[in-house]
Amino acid sequence: MQYAEALRYLDERSNYERTGRVDSPSTHNIDQLMDAIANPQHAYRSIHITGTNGKGSTAQITTKLLMAHGLRVGTYSSPHLDRINDRICIDGEPISDEEFGLQIGAISDLEVIAGVRPSFFEIMTAAMFRWFADEAVDVAVIEVGMLGRWDATNVINSDVAVITNIALDHTEYAGPTVEHIATEKAGIIKPSSIVVLGETDEILREIFLKPNARARILRGDDFDCEDNRLAVGGRLISVRSSRTVYEDILVPLHGQHQGENASLAICAVEAFFDAIIDRQILDAALESVVMPGRFEVLAHQPLVIVDGAHNPAGAKVCAEVFFEDFNMQGRKILVTGALRSRDPDELLTTFRANEFDVVITCTPPSPRGLPAEEMAEVARRIGCAEVIVADSVESACDLALKIAQSQDAVLVAGSLYIVSSARPHLRRRVAK
Repeated sequence: MQYAEALRYLDERSNYERTGRVDSPSTHNIDQLMDAIANPQHAYRSIHITGTNGKGSTAQITTKLLMAHGLRVGTYSSPHLDRINDRICIDGEPISDEEFGLQIGAISDLEVIAGVRPSFFEIMTAAMFRWFADEAVDVAVIEVGMLGRWDATNVINSDVAVITNIALDHTEYAGPTVEHIATEKAGIIKPSSIVVLGETDEILREIFLKPNARARILRGDDFDCEDNRLAVGGRLISVRSSRTVYEDILVPLHGQHQGENASLAICAVEAFFDAIIDRQILDAALESVVMPGRFEVLAHQPLVIVDGAHNPAGAKVCAEVFFEDFNMQGRKILVTGALRSRDPDELLTTFRANEFDVVITCTPPSPRGLPAEEMAEVARRIGCAEVIVADSVESACDLALKIAQSQDAVLVAGSLYIVSSARPHLRRRVAK
């Protein structure tokens, strides 16, 4: 199958990212596909990561730490910001167009044999497992697509299961309480797994203590990020584990939450190797970490930032970093939009939109996009000083840059669809 044909084939399948619907929440389809190709997901060790926020950053830091030990590392993440290939990487390099077409084609040939009609995400996941086996990776770092128990990735028997944190999200499938969300996410824990739990709520922790896991490593008890302070270009943290204390580690990412994500990754890799991480390896690995679309600074004068925060918990963290970590003297401009599944009032409130001087709303390029005018109405209702409606993400970004003076700051956030469109456009604009 050629690359373009593979994209067309995927486009014909049910896709939660496009429709917001999951046809049949279960692992039946992926189980059948994996059985048809002799379960390639068991050909290598794995680290499985779930949580409401922080999965992507934790996965990328974990990948860099494993690579720094000389391992060949596969990484699976979603959604993508630039190209679909970016979801499936080995040693940080996305799958090639040619290989992508071959792997998707191989899965398409299995449908009759397996007797299923898989979804977009199930096909992508099966292709990823197969490619990682073909390429003989030593370990796979697998980010859950949604929740955990019935996610298509949950056919692995992970060496380490990481849970970053728990907040309300995807309540249409696991609500209405955070306890329900936690129960679904706990579904990735297998008897073979060591559990690394970042959530500190005592009630929720009990849910993760119930499954029969090989061992449990709990934040606060067995590890913690004991120092986490602002530094030039990121955060300076100290991490206590059950084995040692890593002091003054530079994490080149913005926000206190990134220091916490780094502590989770360090603890997960320690558990994977059952050993202390050599300090030179640790520093070299973290030095190379980048997170596109996660509070990514694209330009200065004016300051231009894009962030993939798309739920209230992520929006709260994004606002804290924006207002507290950056000493901005000029005006603050927010470019934002959301999907219909989000509560725009709650999202804008947690973004602290009324503290921005200008709010520019746009419709995410998705069938599920909330019309920009509806978002603008909410912004006006919560007291935003100046609200402007743009007819596209790109025009919203252009308008923000036109308004902004050198001392001002522009934040683009609210939906991954907004960021995925804004990021390449802004990079072209600010590079001029």
